[in-house]
Amino acid sequence: MAKQLTLLLVNADHIERQTVIRTLQKLNVFQIIELSDTQAALQVLKQQAVDLVISGLNVGKIDGWRFSRMIRSGLLKTPKNTPIVLIPPTYCERIAETTARSYSIDAVLPLERHDVLPQVLANVLSTHLHKSSRLNLLLLEHNEKKASDIIDHLALSFSTTHVISANTALSEFLQNDYAIVLLDATSTRAETTKELVANILQHKPSQAIVTIIDNQDADYAEQLLLLGVTDFVRTPYNLSLLSKVCDHAARREDFMVSYAEFANKVEQLSRSEQSYKELFSAHQRILLHLNTVVLELDGKGTIRFINPAWEQLTGYKLKTTLSTQLCDYVLPEYLPKLQLVVEEILSGAQSSTFELQIKHHTGAAIWVECRFQLIKNKTSTTTITATIDNIHERKEAELQLRHLALHDTLTGLHNRYYFDQQLNLFCQQAKLQKDIEHALIYIDLDHFKIINDSKGHQQGDIVLQEVAQLFGEHISQEHLIFRIGGDEFAVLLKNKPLLEAHMMAEGICSAIENHRFHSEEASYTISCSIGLTQITQTNSDPNECLKQSDIALYIAKNLGRNLVHCYSKEDDKNSTLQTGLEWGHSVREALKNNQLELHYQPIWDFKNNTIAYYETLLRLVIDDKLIYPNQFIPALELLNDTYLMDQSVIRESIKAVAMHPELHQVSLNLSAQSFLDERLMPHIQSCLRDYQVPAHCIIFEITESASINNLAATQAMIKQLNQLGCHFSIDDFGTGFSTFSYLKQLPAQHVKIDGSFVRDMLNDPIDLALVKAVNDISHSLDKYSVAEYVENKEIFEALKEIGVDYGQGYFISRPLPIDQLKHALETILSLKTAC
Repeated sequence: MAKQLTLLLVNADHIERQTVIRTLQKLNVFQIIELSDTQAALQVLKQQAVDLVISGLNVGKIDGWRFSRMIRSGLLKTPKNTPIVLIPPTYCERIAETTARSYSIDAVLPLERHDVLPQVLANVLSTHLHKSSRLNLLLLEHNEKKASDIIDHLALSFSTTHVISANTALSEFLQNDYAIVLLDATSTRAETTKELVANILQHKPSQAIVTIIDNQDADYAEQLLLLGVTDFVRTPYNLSLLSKVCDHAARREDFMVSYAEFANKVEQLSRSEQSYKELFSAHQRILLHLNTVVLELDGKGTIRFINPAWEQLTGYKLKTTLSTQLCDYVLPEYLPKLQLVVEEILSGAQSSTFELQIKHHTGAAIWVECRFQLIKNKTSTTTITATIDNIHERKEAELQLRHLALHDTLTGLHNRYYFDQQLNLFCQQAKLQKDIEHALIYIDLDHFKIINDSKGHQQGDIVLQEVAQLFGEHISQEHLIFRIGGDEFAVLLKNKPLLEAHMMAEGICSAIENHRFHSEEASYTISCSIGLTQITQTNSDPNECLKQSDIALYIAKNLGRNLVHCYSKEDDKNSTLQTGLEWGHSVREALKNNQLELHYQPIWDFKNNTIAYYETLLRLVIDDKLIYPNQFIPALELLNDTYLMDQSVIRESIKAVAMHPELHQVSLNLSAQSFLDERLMPHIQSCLRDYQVPAHCIIFEITESASINNLAATQAMIKQLNQLGCHFSIDDFGTGFSTFSYLKQLPAQHVKIDGSFVRDMLNDPIDLALVKAVNDISHSLDKYSVAEYVENKEIFEALKEIGVDYGQGYFISRPLPIDQLKHALETILSLKTAC
């Protein structure tokens, strides 16, 4: 049986607690911790995590709302995104929903509707996401300093998306939901602002909009209000006032609707006394037409009396049902249970309640709850009275809840929670029995992220569903298949020796490779990489088995993908790879969290004695330490995720050019993997558009070896970049030195002479000849030459004499962060112009 979920129930009213417990206890899903006030509950949550919290409203000095806020603070042992359901005695719908949203409560359900609690919990658990009590705010502000101050001041109440143009603001608004739109109209043309406001309100008339306007422009303020703007703030404004105005504007609709609903509740209560007699009469009529089936049985289980509700429940007529056996209508698998209950009642048990399935006239199976009770009259005739209630919908909700707790909603496969349970169970079995051999298969789809990003998440979901179906067709039911998350899957093979497990894994690889996936435009194929490890008596630690399969999976990826690798202790790559994987995940998180720092190294123009442009160099900040590319790029290559790095560098570099005029032109290094990624060009175009940076300010660099490996694709990408207006440079040219002919095939504007030739050119005549040759051939093809490793004055002077166009190296300047670079520019220029 699956491990039960821990549920914390907090309610000061004993009767209300028991109502909730009776509703949930038959699910057999939850282990319930029952407490009467929130202070006791907080003591529990300081010591342990729970899977779900159900709270009343009046639960001690800390009410249910503030108790929820405490959970969301992240100060307790339980995760801050633990699902929370609030059950007040009664509530006004809109007020409750509005307040719940502010306090990040997952659902609010009045006690009177406790019968649908299983369905509510099923929905809450299946849509369990990270909660935030902040409202979404879209900010249009051209001034980065002002925007930063506003974002910082509003951070407690609002999650802000910042844009710098009206077009981008409208695009963001159409793609996302925002509680409020904040527009700085002081730096935007009046007509542009009015047009933006009109477009927003055309799509969403109830949208809250606040504008920042000039202090004296009363006419303009009036025009904006007439257009439908919610409120405005005049410059110079106080940030605290701006926060208050935004908060009121964002919640205006909720307040207005809530007050209307509250007034309606009051009116309903005022009418309730007048309609009491009519309501009582209606209840009497309902009782006369009871939906519960009532029966009388004799000692042999023969039906002697039955009410009309039987026909509605089962479809059988009353006349044909009388004098038949109740067991005739019960599904075979429940007959032993029914017989046992009847015997217990006849033996003296006062009553018994149980669940079973009965047959409908159409053949369908219906879940019902039966209550049996023994009655003895004066003549000692034994009579069993029974009531039968239709619980089919409730039972289906319970089964759905069980399914959701253990299955992935997209693919229908078992989920990560169930995987952890079963892996522990398999390992326990193997540990206790010497001859048992199980196997763990860990699967990752190759390049699935590209499908998701280029075809869209909907097509990606279809691929995952088809892959899950392929697994079901090629893996027998005795084995367990799981979706771990994203495009990662696992299979636990029961009682399978290593050789057979390896053959099954190869079969999975072939099935996915040979399957054609279809989209609206075309069909395509994908592949997968698989890591395999054994579960035996000597290898029965769940964490170690999972780690082994993970290592084996990434070895499979490194060996070329679309293959199976079996974990082996003799594989000398394991310890290095394991360290690399852990470091790679840290690097990936740092990039996702924008923990990067860009340094800029000047490229010197020998002919004009000035700085031609700057090369952008990436550093990461991990654990407050500056990490250099040679420390993190190999780890990203191991995870095949260098595009994430290049994506971040492109975005932040273009943003820096927009913010700092000193960076009149910058060059960016691209990895070979990203350079041929179809997502690259749209990302570059989007960043240039968002930050309004001219394309000629950006130079892209890729190494000579990467260019040669796929010449046709490289030519196509350089052509697109040139058409966009960007420049292009071939980095480290000359390392292969069989590539002079490639220069005329690549439409690049710059050629970087490999630094290994430049460094020793004054001591090695061959290196000097190579530098001259690359410089001459570059000029003959109308390209600029750039020399790396300019480390001293002698090399600087020699390159200038040879006629090299640009130089780069420590003699000119080390790479510096932008703030340090600004202070050093005057010194750099004065020293080099004196040479």
